[in-house]
Amino acid sequence: MLVRKIPTWQTTRRALTVTAVAAFVTGGAFLSAGTASAAQQVVSTSCTGTVTGQMGDQIAIDGASVKTLVTNGANNAGTLAVGSWAGDSIAKIHAIAVGQVPNSAGGEATGAAIGKAVRTALANSGTWGLGFDPNKTLNSVESTVAKGCGLTLLAGNYVAPSTPTQSNGGTPQAGGGTGTVPGGTSGNLSNLNPGTAGGTGGSAPMRDYSGIPTATAGTAVAPGVRYPANGTLPGDASAPQAGVGDQSGQGADIRDAGNAQSLASNGASNDVQLPMLLAVIVLAGVTAGLVRTWVLRRAS
Repeated sequence: MLVRKIPTWQTTRRALTVTAVAAFVTGGAFLSAGTASAAQQVVSTSCTGTVTGQMGDQIAIDGASVKTLVTNGANNAGTLAVGSWAGDSIAKIHAIAVGQVPNSAGGEATGAAIGKAVRTALANSGTWGLGFDPNKTLNSVESTVAKGCGLTLLAGNYVAPSTPTQSNGGTPQAGGGTGTVPGGTSGNLSNLNPGTAGGTGGSAPMRDYSGIPTATAGTAVAPGVRYPANGTLPGDASAPQAGVGDQSGQGADIRDAGNAQSLASNGASNDVQLPMLLAVIVLAGVTAGLVRTWVLRRAS
């Protein structure tokens, strides 16, 4: 019987290869386990209030915290459901996932999300207490839980982003001063133009308001200077008006704007006009007719 002899260097190489492969597999499994354990599950004993976890943690509630709500929702469904059976079934589930802590300061697990999660857990529990119409019972349970629950989620490891440091103890400098611009470049802030280097491609030059007219103190003219004592005010009736034969030499066809003339005659104000005379005659005739009629009636 012949036995093949393997050189020592080949045996050593094979052993090292097997060891390296085993180390690689073990290390990968360790890293995977570490990544999976980074996000944990936080179970709340109440469906209301505030829950604090780490960013990415899964938030769950204990089924016992919604036992009363599930019982009332099942009893009010009108499907002959046994609410106590449904409540006992949900209380046996100690972790009902309802949300996740966001990658920010906080968020919320709304009542609607909690109601939907409880509905799913109750439907998968296999309870006999859902009555003759399980879907209607589950709808009632979901609505009741949604109205009575709601969680505020806080991230305990959230760090707010730092704000850029301002010069002069945090007080922004006025125009024309020096300071630090975005990107870490220092210099005169009034010289920044759009598209310049130093990380200021989006900045705009400072506004120039020097060309706007403004009122200057002490330049107002007193009324006595504008209208002298021996002069006339605009619209004064005593001032000479332009018309026929005035000293300005204007002709008769020139008239002041808005000049109106009376349409009445130029007679005396106490003259009796024709319309008044006719009215008196008519009134006298009517009066005579009334008197004659009255006299004839008295005579008869």
